[in-house]
Amino acid sequence: MDLNDLRKSRSMDFSNITNALNKSTEGGFKNDDDEYFKPTRDKAGNGSAVIRFLTAAKGDDLPWVQIYSHAFQGPTGRWYIENCLSTLSQDDPVNLSNRILWQGSDKDKEQAKKQKRKLHYIASVYVVSDPGNRANEGKVLKFKFGKKIFEKIMEKVNPTFAEDKPLNVFDLWEGANFKLRIRQVEGYPNYDQSVFDGASAIAETDEEILEIVKQQKPLAPLIDPKNFKSYEELEKKFKSVMTVGPAQRTESEEPSRAAPEPKAKESKAAPAVASSQGSDEEDLEAYFKSIG
Repeated sequence: MDLNDLRKSRSMDFSNITNALNKSTEGGFKNDDDEYFKPTRDKAGNGSAVIRFLTAAKGDDLPWVQIYSHAFQGPTGRWYIENCLSTLSQDDPVNLSNRILWQGSDKDKEQAKKQKRKLHYIASVYVVSDPGNRANEGKVLKFKFGKKIFEKIMEKVNPTFAEDKPLNVFDLWEGANFKLRIRQVEGYPNYDQSVFDGASAIAETDEEILEIVKQQKPLAPLIDPKNFKSYEELEKKFKSVMTVGPAQRTESEEPSRAAPEPKAKESKAAPAVASSQGSDEEDLEAYFKSIG
């Protein structure tokens, strides 16, 4: 993609972004490789960085992808940490189980809440400043974020108040840097103090902008169906996590598309995030790294 192509795509990009944001009402993948940006946090859990959200890469419809996932501990003590097939608009065994549970007792409803799918977004960002890891500065990396940051993007693109001018934060020339501010509040990372700067170009010259874009990789492969487990594989994993033993399982508790799903015993629920590949130990390690 050259500069002329980038400039021509700007108005269409903003139209697509606005439509997509208006359709989004909710808020993972592993991020333990060098392609993902995760700001350094101090011992108190606080951290900061300045990043710039990039426009859609060639081959992508939007500057972000959204991924549903599950992360919870079953009565067996094992963890279910998997990407949800609803990301692909397909049936998912946990979602179907939750529909059954929601029609049951209060205990069933509590279990359904623990198993509820979570939504995360992944976008490409240019790291302007990262005091905790200067080596990240100048790099284009993937950034996984949740509902709070997505709402801040939405507020800039589609402001609540009429006097506020819409700002396409993904625009390379008239977008805005994002001051990422993380505080530890009641044991969880809080992004309330994160804000967008005023409109500015991502770099001083068109040549520099083009060099930044050349680092960017498409996000579409992250939601390629081949990277998701099949319904049957997820169903098997779900059974292994939820089923304590043959003596405690009845025919009505077998998860299937047509039959009621298992009603799990009370257990400690996982915080909201997710990812899936590899063994239980690898999944669990990746999960806790993603929320650390």
